[in-house]
Amino acid sequence: MNTSHFPSNQERPEQESPFRDQDDRYEVVGLDIGTTKVVAIVGRKNQFGKVEILGYGKAPNNKGVKNGVVINLTETVKAINEAIQKAEYNAKIKIKKVVVGIAGQHIRSIQTSEYIMREHPEDIITQEEIDKLINQVKRIHVEPGEKIIHALPQEFKVDDEGNIPEMPIGMAGTRLEANFHVVVGKVASIQNLVRCVQMANLEVVDVTLEPLASAESVLVDEEREGGTVLIDIGGGTTDIAIFKNNIIRHTAIIPYGGNIITKDLANGIYVLERNAEAIKVRFGSAWPAENSDMEVVSIQGLPGRPPVEISLKSISRIIKARVEEIIQLADIEIKRYQEISNDPVLLGGIVLTGGGAELKHLPQLVNLITGLYTRVGKPVQHLAGGTEEDLISPMYATAVGLLMKGLTDKPNYETFEYEEYEEKPAYNKTEKTELPIDKQTEQSEEKEPVETGESIDKKRKKSLYQAMMEFLKKLE
Repeated sequence: MNTSHFPSNQERPEQESPFRDQDDRYEVVGLDIGTTKVVAIVGRKNQFGKVEILGYGKAPNNKGVKNGVVINLTETVKAINEAIQKAEYNAKIKIKKVVVGIAGQHIRSIQTSEYIMREHPEDIITQEEIDKLINQVKRIHVEPGEKIIHALPQEFKVDDEGNIPEMPIGMAGTRLEANFHVVVGKVASIQNLVRCVQMANLEVVDVTLEPLASAESVLVDEEREGGTVLIDIGGGTTDIAIFKNNIIRHTAIIPYGGNIITKDLANGIYVLERNAEAIKVRFGSAWPAENSDMEVVSIQGLPGRPPVEISLKSISRIIKARVEEIIQLADIEIKRYQEISNDPVLLGGIVLTGGGAELKHLPQLVNLITGLYTRVGKPVQHLAGGTEEDLISPMYATAVGLLMKGLTDKPNYETFEYEEYEEKPAYNKTEKTELPIDKQTEQSEEKEPVETGESIDKKRKKSLYQAMMEFLKKLE
């Protein structure tokens, strides 16, 4: 989604930075503005096409976003600034432009089809005509207050030849048609998100649906082809994207995430939410059978009150109840897709990602509810060797995916390195300047002829001969 129509915010003065400016020829920044945190990752492609991370920053964002929607601009801008400053410090780069992710319960998707009639059927189909068809889809009617974020082409059709999975560039025909998966969001929510980024003195290059970005970083080609459900469990929402035959088929947003699990746990064991979050991360499990009733944890109570003791099995039971609800809602979306598409086979099963995917024994519970093979997806296969271990986590899948989306059409940075450091011929101060023909003629007439090595030798031989003849005359 291009955001050039949004005016930039100039309220905050630009500050000088000791770092060099971001080189947007090959450097990209992915900015994930979530319900619990903001993550900024700076990267580029290396010579092998892998993503090389130059630096990253993370900041808490517990008050600025709720269920994926910005509710407090000041707090969100504060979190963005903190994450960006950390990323700049680590990368030694002054960040100017970012690719931003969007999610939230205001997002919905629709299926539609569009066509264009070609003026010259005998000519081959070009990329310009594909773009014309996509732009035509972006003008379809949506609900008041909504805006199209993505118009993603699925199968194409040229005249009577249908179900073409790839862009039919090079084919010929009269009628060009395609099915589209269209992602729609509320204009106000999109503008608030973009405005927060601009208030942090950053330019928004693109806005991308977060589950599409996460899929970019954690799915392999075989999973996209065979059919896979991506479930991205964030702090405020759980995002779903279904792929089949390398095409996005279905997207959905469930307005529950890791935060509601933490809230249930806080209410169930009578502790503050920040303590409940720490307990969930350290001791939490989605499979109570793995814990014994004898395993007990002591939790600090409110000031002046004794610690609270609770078994790990009780903690897991509270967590499991809410996780089951979220996964059952996701299973409804999966079955809805299978009914509409009449294609129940999903060979790749389910890939879990996002911070909530780190919950212990979650894949077992998801497999039990859905009946589909389940694994945890980490953004590892596209990252260059030597990447920090902390980044190879489901928590950073969206930010890495946004970075990859921005790098799609970028060359690797070595291309520019070679151009900049290519040896140039040294400047020769004695090098003659080319003159016009008439001037060259004048100069050649004025200047004495240049003596070559051969003419010098001849002159030396002549001088020696004359000296010998003079000597012999004296002897006579």
